[in-house]
Parts: sequence; structure tokens; C-alpha cells
Amino acid sequence: MEMKPIIGLTYEFVFQIINTVICFLILKNLLFKPVMDIISARESEIQSNLAQGERAKREGNKLKAEYEEKLSTAKEQGREIINQATLKAREKEEKIIEDAKKEAKSILDRAEKDINRQREKAMNDIKSDISDLVLLTASKVIEKDIDKSKHQELINNFINEVAIDGSK
Repeated sequence: MEMKPIIGLTYEFVFQIINTVICFLILKNLLFKPVMDIISARESEIQSNLAQGERAKREGNKLKAEYEEKLSTAKEQGREIINQATLKAREKEEKIIEDAKKEAKSILDRAEKDINRQREKAMNDIKSDISDLVLLTASKVIEKDIDKSKHQELINNFINEVAIDGSK
């Protein structure tokens, strides 16, 4: 038995190989190259989108950091404003209390002066009433008119001596 080759070198085989090579070259130029260009363009677009996404992420992180810093600064400023307002309120409170104390002292001083004036007036009225009573009593006792100005002086001296002795 003779072995026949599985593939023989026939002119059909050669034409088939040439047709395959030509089909391959045609497909390579007409199909593979455009498809590879589309794949390459798509790959470039994906790489560009990834890079753009990475930039956007970095920018977002940067903005987030700035926002957090501004928020922290705003909170600190808020605390400072509250502290200043509290200090101003305390100062105002102290000033109001101080003014109230001054006003109260002024009112007390005026009241004390008024009391002293009223006391002095009352003492003068009492002295006058007493001197009138003494003159009336003395005139009844003597049954004649007394020199009012002279006796008034005597009575005032007597009342002042009694007042001085009485205050001791």
C-alpha cells in the first residue's frame, strides 16, 4: 500500500492558497484596518475619559478640601462672633448695673437731702409753734403785751439749748 499524501500539491490547492492570501490582504485593508482603527479610537477615548475622570476626581477632592476648610473657618468665625457678642453683652450688663447703682446712690442722696430739709423745716415749724405758745402763755401769765421780737430771741436761745442738751 502506498500512502497517499493527505494534501496534495495540486493547482487547485495553489489557487486556493493564493485566493486565501488575497482575501486576507483585502480583508486586512478593508476590514481589519478600519476595525483596528475604530478599536484604537475607542481605546483612546476610554483612556481620555478615564484621565478626565481622574482629573475630575482630583478636582472634586480639592474642592471638597477647600469646602471643609471654609466650613471650618466659618465655624471658627462663628465662635469668635459669639464670644465677642458675649463679651459685649457682659460689658453692657456691667455698665447697666454700674449706672443703676449710680442712679440708686443719686436717688438715696437726694432722698437724704430731702429728709434733712423736711426735718429742718419741721424743726423750724416746731420752734415757731413753741415760741408762739410760749409767748401766748407768757402773755396770759403776765396779762399784758410782751415785746415779741425780744422774747422771740430768748425763746429761740432756750429751744436751741434744750435741743443741744437733748441731743446729748
